[in-house]
Amino acid sequence: MSDSKKPAEFSSAAKLEALLFVAAEPVPLAQLGTVLDLTPAKIKKALDELDETLVTRGLRIQTQRGRVQLTTAPELASLIQEFLNLDATTRLSPAALEALSIIAYQQPVTRPQVDAIRGVNSDGVMRSLLSKGLIQEGGRTDGPGRPILYATTPEFLQHFGLDSLSAMPSIDLSEVVTEDADNEILKS
Repeated sequence: MSDSKKPAEFSSAAKLEALLFVAAEPVPLAQLGTVLDLTPAKIKKALDELDETLVTRGLRIQTQRGRVQLTTAPELASLIQEFLNLDATTRLSPAALEALSIIAYQQPVTRPQVDAIRGVNSDGVMRSLLSKGLIQEGGRTDGPGRPILYATTPEFLQHFGLDSLSAMPSIDLSEVVTEDADNEILKS
């Protein structure tokens, strides 16, 4: 090996990209910091640098609950669906979207809480969302019967093209009025 051929020195952002590329699931930020021997602030800076370089490419950084992963750009979803021969069965019904939005904005939430807001039984819809990987069990309450708490998953973020939960549109609760003690409806 001649003196003019030195091994390449990779930036922290490049190292992060490589680690996230091979990761099968979202990786805790702390684990990335340990592997790369970087502080949380330096990990955040490297992720920001990587995110900037990916803007013009087909990949994105997705962060949720202290975990990060590399995903495809949501703008390329139709191209990817065509390439993978995916059909419209991945679309969500209005009932599923309604339950999913309740879970996303209220999480963690129990099925009875979702039922109370929707005004109908949500068992089937919840099973469907669980099977699609858009929601997950996130523990149990301390109340009677210890109902399961549900929360969204990284797949939820990917499905809707969100980088994090904070990227969800804000909702104006002043639009919600109480018609009676048991039923909440939106103003028309």
